[in-house]
Amino acid sequence: MIITSLLDTDLYKFTMMQVVLHHFPAAEVEYRYKCRNKGVDLRPYVDEIRDEIAGLCRLRFQEPELAYLSGLRFMKSDFIDFLSLFHLQQKYITVQPSAADNGEIEIVIKGPWLHTILFEVPVLAIVNEVYFRATQTTPDHVEGRKRLQSKMALIRDDAAMAGCKIADYGTRRRFSRTWHEEVVQTLQRDFAQHLVGTSNVHFAMKYGMTPLGTMAHEYLQACQSLGPRLRDSQIFGFEMWAKEYRGDLGIALSDVYGMAAFLRDFDLYFCKLFDGARHDSGDPFEWGERLIKHYQDNRVDPSTKSLVFSDSLDFGKVNALYLRFKDRTRVAFGVGTNLTNDLGYTPLQIVIKMVRCNGQPVAKLSDTPSKNMCDDQAYLNYLRQVFEIADPVAAAT
Repeated sequence: MIITSLLDTDLYKFTMMQVVLHHFPAAEVEYRYKCRNKGVDLRPYVDEIRDEIAGLCRLRFQEPELAYLSGLRFMKSDFIDFLSLFHLQQKYITVQPSAADNGEIEIVIKGPWLHTILFEVPVLAIVNEVYFRATQTTPDHVEGRKRLQSKMALIRDDAAMAGCKIADYGTRRRFSRTWHEEVVQTLQRDFAQHLVGTSNVHFAMKYGMTPLGTMAHEYLQACQSLGPRLRDSQIFGFEMWAKEYRGDLGIALSDVYGMAAFLRDFDLYFCKLFDGARHDSGDPFEWGERLIKHYQDNRVDPSTKSLVFSDSLDFGKVNALYLRFKDRTRVAFGVGTNLTNDLGYTPLQIVIKMVRCNGQPVAKLSDTPSKNMCDDQAYLNYLRQVFEIADPVAAAT
């Protein structure tokens, strides 16, 4: 089996799941899968992917895993009790060749949010590993190790990068579970002064690392349906997060509606309440400059706040971003695919995104339009109107 523990996922799945249990236990959602690579035929692997998902659905949380989660200061006892009874259910997920007969596959996850939220990350890891073990039967681990050492040296051997902190964010698009584990062990051994932790809860537990993560796009997207008013859905999401965590897990996600809409909602109250924000689309240098200015305009010292960069990072970009911002604010980096799937092969750019909540379309309108995913154009147009976001296609014509 590819997935052997329900902890083999990102921490923010658990932090969001606890919010769902306490505040939105009746929410019904739908997720859909998309591969952004052109010309990749995944249809031959559908049966194997289904078998791996069946194995995933047989897993249960083990007592040591529950004890580990209960030791995290922000996890509450009733949530741990719920997890002790929890398992993923196959009836909520379907995998099949695309009806369009275009070489793609369709993965649809549909059911109670509380019972489907943990599918996304392990299912993406399954698709990746099934594909790569079929297409790269003799992986070039030597090349992968050489590349990893070169990346670490770029940061470790530069005195100007002494304070640079990096986390592993690479679970969902990793080459394989065993390669991911080797990368984590190598980082611990050879890069410890720069390694702050991992988003992967299983490896955090196994290797005594700090698990990292707060919220993902699906949380703020779901608030489009769950909040009292669409225009206030981002504000509602941040307020509900603060209600649950009371100042803990204070990194806000900034790109569900683009940076301009985020800054309009991220007022003085949120500037003071949250520890910082995470970048996940658009130009990261522009984003950082705008956020620092926003803090200054709200009379908040940017040096007390954290800017977390996590969008398609490589170590060269980490280097440049750190040098730009290190003397002005706290800077941290979450590196994913470039850490855990760089052996010389083209990684799969695959995602699973929430597209509906309680029967209503939900969407992301990021500063990188290719990341948007919604099958209801009328809703996208309405969302742009409500949040005063220009249509990039219309603007270009």
